[in-house]
Amino acid sequence: MSAYGVISAPRQSSIPLSPTIWAVEAKDSVMAEYLTIHHLNLSLAQTLDGLLDYLYHIFAEEIDAGLTYPQEVLTGEVYTREAFDAYFFAGDVFVAISGAESGSQSDGSEILHRIDEARRGREWRNCIAGYYYVKPNYPGRSSHICNGGFVIPPAQRGKRYGTVLGKSYVHYAPKLGYQASVFNLVYVNNIASVRIWEALGFEKAGRIPCAGRLKRKDGKGEEYVDAWVFYKSFLQ
Repeated sequence: MSAYGVISAPRQSSIPLSPTIWAVEAKDSVMAEYLTIHHLNLSLAQTLDGLLDYLYHIFAEEIDAGLTYPQEVLTGEVYTREAFDAYFFAGDVFVAISGAESGSQSDGSEILHRIDEARRGREWRNCIAGYYYVKPNYPGRSSHICNGGFVIPPAQRGKRYGTVLGKSYVHYAPKLGYQASVFNLVYVNNIASVRIWEALGFEKAGRIPCAGRLKRKDGKGEEYVDAWVFYKSFLQ
């Protein structure tokens, strides 16, 4: 749901896009790691035991942290699984699985392994590097411009997975029928996200003063934080 109500995506198909493989930039002399990215919708995710509960749990923690997403759960309220499913799976969802073997594939190469095969019997918390949604940012005549929302589980941060998710977003969004992307609220203190979008060629289309009433990282109260609006055309 958005400020415009429910918005239909430009690509109407129940067939997921092919999974792909991506290299994670190695730190110093550490061997390169690889992630596989898998396209899901809600009906497919519901067949994967425990997946939705895990994705929901991590996202609910992110909302409660009050640092990156604008949603707020008031005292005495609970952010439910139903609310998560309706929000996150209103569009297309992509999940990154760690521990892939590269072979000779380049970034974005299609692979045959489904997400349950890439999991290799591991618990979701031990193999999900991150996940994100892609959905229209505006309705009707402007629905060719998409928006994305990204989540990296706390235990997986600092491993450069965010850059890989960003690259795969730029790869998949055009395949879903979108011609451009807008991020409405990238809070200026989210330095990692700002750097990723700048590196991937996104333009700062504007800055919104006091866009978010966020919790302070030291846990001492709240503060108003500005946000960048980022834009990138996929037609270039």
